[in-house]
Amino acid sequence: MGRQGDKYLEGKRPELLIPASSLEVLKTAVIFGADAVYIGGEAFGLRAKAKNFSREDMKAGIVFAHEHGVRVHVTVNILAHNDDLDGVRDYLYELKEMKPDALIIADPAIFDLARGICPEIDRHISTQANNTNYGTYRFWWRLGAKRVVSARELSLREIKEIRERIPEEMEIESFIHGAMCISYSGRCLLSNYFTGRDANQGACTHPCRWKYSIVEETRPGEYMPVYENERGTFIFNSKDLCMIEHIPEMIDAGIDSFKIEGRMKTALYVATVARTYRKAIDDYLERPGKYQANMPWYLEQISNCTYRQFTTGFYFGKPDETSQIYDNNTYVKEYTYLGIIGDERDGMYRIEQRNKFSVGEMIEIMKPDGRNIEVRVRRIVDEDGNEKESAPHPKQALYVDLGCEADRYDILRRAEE
Repeated sequence: MGRQGDKYLEGKRPELLIPASSLEVLKTAVIFGADAVYIGGEAFGLRAKAKNFSREDMKAGIVFAHEHGVRVHVTVNILAHNDDLDGVRDYLYELKEMKPDALIIADPAIFDLARGICPEIDRHISTQANNTNYGTYRFWWRLGAKRVVSARELSLREIKEIRERIPEEMEIESFIHGAMCISYSGRCLLSNYFTGRDANQGACTHPCRWKYSIVEETRPGEYMPVYENERGTFIFNSKDLCMIEHIPEMIDAGIDSFKIEGRMKTALYVATVARTYRKAIDDYLERPGKYQANMPWYLEQISNCTYRQFTTGFYFGKPDETSQIYDNNTYVKEYTYLGIIGDERDGMYRIEQRNKFSVGEMIEIMKPDGRNIEVRVRRIVDEDGNEKESAPHPKQALYVDLGCEADRYDILRRAEE
């Protein structure tokens, strides 16, 4: 019925699917190598705390992406209650006018509405729908879904078997990088129980990242820590998924779309991950030996963005405690995001500042082609032309003299010791 994974290279290359939390980040993802981006509107997605897109920004983002040959997928993946359905119906009519390439859906009621309202937009089944077997894939295919996002609990062996047992035209999307949820395919009740904010309605407070202690029932108020290191214990907290070293196995399994998690991440994170996976995928498809030779560069680059420690998740079987859970929920942060290059004026470049930097500092220009150019900040002026010694105010519009040419959408960053 399906195609064999080892024949995958004879067809199309896998899609690199990048998250975007805002119009700025969408443009960054497009420029830094995405084949497709996925975004959420102001409602009915599972990242209510993300900035998300206004109607105007979504329209502009879809136009920008399409002008660059990049597809846009919009999340409509809440698990709906009765009171949601009228709003979802109106939202789908709005999306019909904006013409994204696909909708990511978990709820059968929303799927049914989308099939009736905007059948011309592809429908993808969210990982939130717990897609763990080929029968589920076939079920959604018969109802008109083009793609299913595999549950994070699946191994590559299981995905390869699914690939062999579903129609050749049906697509598999799987996560290749990013945060792992401790709950089955993301369905979690901890946030709702502790805070009244429902993860399945897009309002997760991430209690799996909190620090916990033990209380013995006859000793109320006595908090006994479970020592793992000097920072305490984080008993639910998973490492981040990273499959940069296993792209051949992902391709061999017959996965059509490699998905990066992170719709709440910065432009620097998105640029770093998109650029690194773009080069790794292209190098492997060009020549496997080139991919292996460049592995040190991929690993160095992927560790330059804010991240937790890494795991391969469930792809090679059930992870044990040492590979899945770790004892430190602090992030490693190698670089600080300073801004994105905008318009040029008299040899200076406009940026919207994101973190403080000063005249005389050494910073880097991060380019989509993989180069990182070290430069010294020569001048900073505000929009009125006033000289500044530093840029201390977040989101202040400034012009900077970097002593060299830069391109629109290049990222400015500073290495941290």
